[in-house]
Amino acid sequence: MASFINSLSLKTRIIGTVAFLMTVAIAGFAVHLVNAAAYRPVAGFSWHILAMVIVIVGAVSALLCVLLEKLLAPLNAARRAMQRMSEGKKPLSSLQVVRNDEIGKMIHHFNKLIAERNATEEKLEYLSHHDVLTGFPNRLLVQSRFPHALAYAESQGLRVALLYLDLDNFKSINDSLGHAAGDEVIKMVALRLRECVNSTHMVSRLGGDEFLIVLRNVADTAEIENIMNGILEELTQTLLYEGREISTSVSIGAAVYPEDGRDFDSLCKKANTAVVQAKESGRNTYRFFDMNMNVDAVERLMLRGHMKRALERNEFVLHYQPQVDLDTGAVIGAEALVRWQHPEFGLLPPGLFISIAEDSGLIVPIGEWVLREACAQAAEWQKNGLPALVMAVNLSAAQFRRGNLERTLIDALTESGLSPEYLELELTESILIKDTDNVLQQVKRLKSLGIKLSIDDFGTGYSSLAYLKKFAVDKIKIDQSFVRDLANNADDGAIVKAIIQMARSLNLRTIAEGVEHERTLEHLRLHQCNEAQGYHFSKPMPKAKFAMFLEAAAAAGHARPSAAA
Repeated sequence: MASFINSLSLKTRIIGTVAFLMTVAIAGFAVHLVNAAAYRPVAGFSWHILAMVIVIVGAVSALLCVLLEKLLAPLNAARRAMQRMSEGKKPLSSLQVVRNDEIGKMIHHFNKLIAERNATEEKLEYLSHHDVLTGFPNRLLVQSRFPHALAYAESQGLRVALLYLDLDNFKSINDSLGHAAGDEVIKMVALRLRECVNSTHMVSRLGGDEFLIVLRNVADTAEIENIMNGILEELTQTLLYEGREISTSVSIGAAVYPEDGRDFDSLCKKANTAVVQAKESGRNTYRFFDMNMNVDAVERLMLRGHMKRALERNEFVLHYQPQVDLDTGAVIGAEALVRWQHPEFGLLPPGLFISIAEDSGLIVPIGEWVLREACAQAAEWQKNGLPALVMAVNLSAAQFRRGNLERTLIDALTESGLSPEYLELELTESILIKDTDNVLQQVKRLKSLGIKLSIDDFGTGYSSLAYLKKFAVDKIKIDQSFVRDLANNADDGAIVKAIIQMARSLNLRTIAEGVEHERTLEHLRLHQCNEAQGYHFSKPMPKAKFAMFLEAAAAAGHARPSAAA
């Protein structure tokens, strides 16, 4: 800017000089006229002199204007170029520097600013199409290039596959080692993914622990499967971070053009649906999209939208399955099992909506409702003179960790009037093994209320004597996967026997779920199991029907006395 001002000053000085010369000439001529009488011999030449002065001054002025125009030509050209750039008529670009004076310095400074701006714009353009952490193309860049891949594949009679990858249990790495370690793991995984596919294919990162791979020009699903198997094998190899060995795996969902869709958005959506199915199938695997997945996804989305209103409209109901003492044959307990009385689809079992409730966070208010309703029902049966039962209620991990469980339990017991000894909470092993110090403190507070605790689905998780002793639970529930074929499968028999013996050594009661046949019941008695439940005794029943079942059991002498007795 200083150079520009100096250039303008130069122009002003030149014009001022011309004006000064003209003023001097005119003033001199005026003096000549005043003194004309003294110089009459030469007075006749005055007009000639004036004419000569005017011609000389005009010539000098013209010459100066030409010189000034030539001097300012680069500046005027720069001004016009800058104006076209500012109006968007010309892209930002450097100007030619033809002189080494103040004007040249100004143009050089302008070129430097343009270079810096272009570099910034190029960087912003790169960042808008690439992932910052890995440098891989992002979703926007993949989406922009995808139509070209489809067009070429169609012209060659080939396929394009979209692979949606989601790292398994990545959150645990961030939680245990920190986000810096998580970022390094992402970068190492990215490099391995790049090595798993050739340069024909495009690997991109969507964000978090999710990647997208476009497989161009593949011949058939066998080729796609080979690539996915290679990815699964590569990512199960241990990663090394700061001397630590980190195990990873990935779930993959695949959608294929043209069978599953003909555009990026539909294929990406279906690949995402498939990866969810891969997760639900045990992780570290892949799934191709099929229409049944889409139907399931639509149903889940619709049920999720209805679920919040279901709580407000009291559409959830409890069914109760009896629990029987194997020594006496008496009904000593009941497990409360939630159902959804949907106004459109009828009675829905928990398998259709519990996972949706967990994903949406609605499992916490649903679980609180189940606790209050189960306690109220148990107390009502006792007031009506029915046999006193221990009411067993399942507790979700989300409810245990996020809900105000202790307060909810106290309120439910107080409102219902149920004695704590008649309430049993069923915890899964996964609840107890994570953040054990905090969990232990909460379990101790729950035990101090006087309620009972049992381990649900025992044998399917991390079964350990250590946490059984630490948490001082009251009962172990043997998972039905070991019980159903107990009479015919020697391995199941050995597992059930070992669980019962372990529980007896720790003074814990055992209950077997999924009992459907008398032969199974005989084996459980032989192994000295304490309790059982299953279709052999009864399916879960609505409260009115369960009350009738209790009355019949009491009349036959197969129920414990009422609380009042």
